[in-house]
Amino acid sequence: MSSALRIRTWRAIEFLQNAAPVSGSRGVTHLQLRQLSNPMTKRAISYSNSQKQNEKPTVPSSKPSTTTPAQKPSSPAPTSSTTRVSAPTPNRPTTENISQSGLADKPLLLETAPEEKIDWTRSFHGLSAAPFPKEAADILLAETDPQEVEIKPDGILYLPEIKYRRILNRAFGPGGWGLVPRSESIVTPKTVTREYALVCNGRLVSVARGEQDYFSPDGIPTATEGCRSNALVRCCKDLGIASELWDPRWIRKFKAQYTREVFVEHVVNKRKTKIWTRKDDGVSYPWKETGSVSR
Repeated sequence: MSSALRIRTWRAIEFLQNAAPVSGSRGVTHLQLRQLSNPMTKRAISYSNSQKQNEKPTVPSSKPSTTTPAQKPSSPAPTSSTTRVSAPTPNRPTTENISQSGLADKPLLLETAPEEKIDWTRSFHGLSAAPFPKEAADILLAETDPQEVEIKPDGILYLPEIKYRRILNRAFGPGGWGLVPRSESIVTPKTVTREYALVCNGRLVSVARGEQDYFSPDGIPTATEGCRSNALVRCCKDLGIASELWDPRWIRKFKAQYTREVFVEHVVNKRKTKIWTRKDDGVSYPWKETGSVSR
């Protein structure tokens, strides 16, 4: 019931209550009975009586009223660590595994005691402990035969890897030397690289990193073998094998005596360029000789 309707109903009740003792006519009594029989009037009378019973007379207090300071809003109680919902633990690595850039061929760590077996993946056992016997040293330091030296089209001299192996076999015997990988193979979009150690007669001789380019994923296995051979060549420099190939004077003398520079044409795309070749070798496919470079 709205407040305006309640006020009008109370005023009507007061009017009827005040008018009943003054007027003794039957019309007023009949009007009073008719309005009191109205359900809305009965509800208003009962509500008014209940309100009067609930109201208590206010007793003036002798003490001055004091203003109670407003309470500060209480901060929320800290949430218990046991009730806090934790994020689910990931069941896979959140970052990419860096080993995906390699071949996952890291050397195994030996569990045996150091005195029982040498871990060549980390050890430098025997390095510079003593010189090799004179018989082995004479083979290793022998002068390079010019007939075994090759030249690349860009003029770089080299000794084929198989000839380094033959020299090691003559000096230490088959099984008297070996290459030990000391790292995992690293594969980039164009190159394969890995670190190797050369061990001869149970002694570490040298450590070098080999590298080899490749042009498609199908060539990675071949590139890993080329990487191993490249590391062998670099390790053999410490033994003095074919050391002339890093001597600038010997290189210039060899080129003047055993090599020549010629103009060639590519038989497929007709591209012309200049390459180096041995004097006792002809120009091979896909090049065709068109003339010699005058000196």
